[in-house]
Amino acid sequence: MRWPWKRTFSIAKGRIGAGGKRPEATVATIYDPNGDGEVKYTEKNGDDCYELSHSLEMDMQSRYSAPKQAHWLLRRIFILTWIRSYDRSQAFADLIAGITLGLTIIPQSIAYAALAGLSSEYGLYSAFIGSIIYVFFGTIPQVSIGPTSLMAIMTLQFCADKPVQIVIVLAFLAGFVELLMGVFQLGFIVSFIPAPVTKAFTSGTAVIVVLAQIKSLLGIRLKKVPSIGDYFTNIHLSDAILGITCICLLLALRLLSQVKFKQDTPLTQRLKKVLWYISISRNALIVFFSGLMVYIWVHKSSMEAVPFALSSKVASAMPSIKLPPFAFEHQNRTYVFTDILHELGSGVILVPIVAVLANVAIAKAFVKDGKLDASQEMLTLGLCNLAGSFFSAMPTCGAFTRSAVSQASGVRTPMAGIYTGLIVLSALSILTPYFQYIPRSSLAAVLIAAVVFMIDLTPIKELWRTNKKDFFSWTGSLVMCLVAGVEMGLLFGIVVSMICILLRLGNPRIEVSLKQWESQYYVHIEPQSDIFYTGVDMLRTEIVAACQLYRNDFPIVVQCSRFMQFDATFVEMLNAVAKELANDNVVLVLQHMSLKQQQMLPVTSNIRFCNEDQELFPQEAKQ
Repeated sequence: MRWPWKRTFSIAKGRIGAGGKRPEATVATIYDPNGDGEVKYTEKNGDDCYELSHSLEMDMQSRYSAPKQAHWLLRRIFILTWIRSYDRSQAFADLIAGITLGLTIIPQSIAYAALAGLSSEYGLYSAFIGSIIYVFFGTIPQVSIGPTSLMAIMTLQFCADKPVQIVIVLAFLAGFVELLMGVFQLGFIVSFIPAPVTKAFTSGTAVIVVLAQIKSLLGIRLKKVPSIGDYFTNIHLSDAILGITCICLLLALRLLSQVKFKQDTPLTQRLKKVLWYISISRNALIVFFSGLMVYIWVHKSSMEAVPFALSSKVASAMPSIKLPPFAFEHQNRTYVFTDILHELGSGVILVPIVAVLANVAIAKAFVKDGKLDASQEMLTLGLCNLAGSFFSAMPTCGAFTRSAVSQASGVRTPMAGIYTGLIVLSALSILTPYFQYIPRSSLAAVLIAAVVFMIDLTPIKELWRTNKKDFFSWTGSLVMCLVAGVEMGLLFGIVVSMICILLRLGNPRIEVSLKQWESQYYVHIEPQSDIFYTGVDMLRTEIVAACQLYRNDFPIVVQCSRFMQFDATFVEMLNAVAKELANDNVVLVLQHMSLKQQQMLPVTSNIRFCNEDQELFPQEAKQ
């Protein structure tokens, strides 16, 4: 413990005597209140003891002080924090994880591009550039930036039947908004979306994806189905058989990773690893073998003889750098930037907010020690989408399924994204001519099998039993997602949550009780939640009601520790209440009010301050 002065005090034994001599002084001894009573601080050893205590203090501060924050450049270009210690074992682990993730992201990207109403290469552009950018700026090794079902359905919502150039500009604008959110640290906006709304939004999106893909799964080739009867009469049997078979195989392959052996031997461990690799590569296997079947069919007969609906033909898919099309011509119409903004509408704001929500949620799920730099993740996501728009990519964010695959593959650093990006580039350069052989029903099966497990109906039972407000919030958001679109469902959930917050701020819970201290009774008013200026009127109402209930016979004691942002509204209310109580000779006691808050109140005869119960009645305590 550091004492405020190095010197001690001399205490004389008496007055100055004859001859002007002062009696011999004794040295005052000061004991360390935190010590064991044996160490004394005197005039003789004061300096030594001070230095000892000072060194002990410095040692404790160095031992328990927070680590020095890294330079801002290292925090922003995050690869600089770990690349210097990158070793061979990490490189090998990242290589395995990157290849595994590449086999997962390629079929997903093709399928998500189809879900968004785009050609296959646009999904692969997003997967390629997102994986590489995240290597340099990302903080969570498991996060995989690329096309997702969430971003695909949002893109479809705002860009359906519109030129593909609008999708590219949407990626640019989404990245720009995400970048601004990271720069200005606006991640707190996501905190206003409660967990029930997030679950309802995710489940609603998954249901929409399943419903949208059933047509492709069953081979229905009509854009709009007039009636349920027409829906069933337009089913193509060959597409339906292939799609349902693919779903069954995907679900069966998914279960391979859960196979357990009775004995744990080196052979069973290797076999379990092989089954796990087969399981996580199930999407790639289904797409590859269904495409191979069509390819053989075409070369043995002709393209017209194939009984399945196939993907669109891609002429050239190698990415090239070019500015996003802020102005372009399409079908004899010229689009300028303002026209694009008008076409996108609220998607300019909703798409980046949803992307940030998903990405931060994934990062929180995989972060180590709970140390997540949400601002850096938003910056990185913004850079991924901005860079992607220069490569004609669709909007992107992280995906839970791919992040889980990376975690299970033993990823060590974000460097795995380099290998994933190279595999995607290889697919773009080599496999582009073969994309046209992929049946649409197999892609639909991949999408349905991927999102069907995102449908979570457990809140129906849990929230109804625990919190009715959250139950209605979840139900309303889910219904709005299915009826009016995912953006309206999310907006509905946010609005309901904000209304609940405002109601809680304006109607704080306050407990009023009659208590006794020794022989004295008093009315105790204690807020059960934080009180801001919005809840001042409710507090005043409770005080007045308590005075009427107890007929002004007892002093009023208000617990002030939960007064938040004490301002003029509080001061005016307390002054008004004090004047009203003074007319009835009732004392107002403000308990646990800070000194700063006390100084804001004018001096009033019937306002008292105290901290402990024994200070409530000072005259009684003295007696």
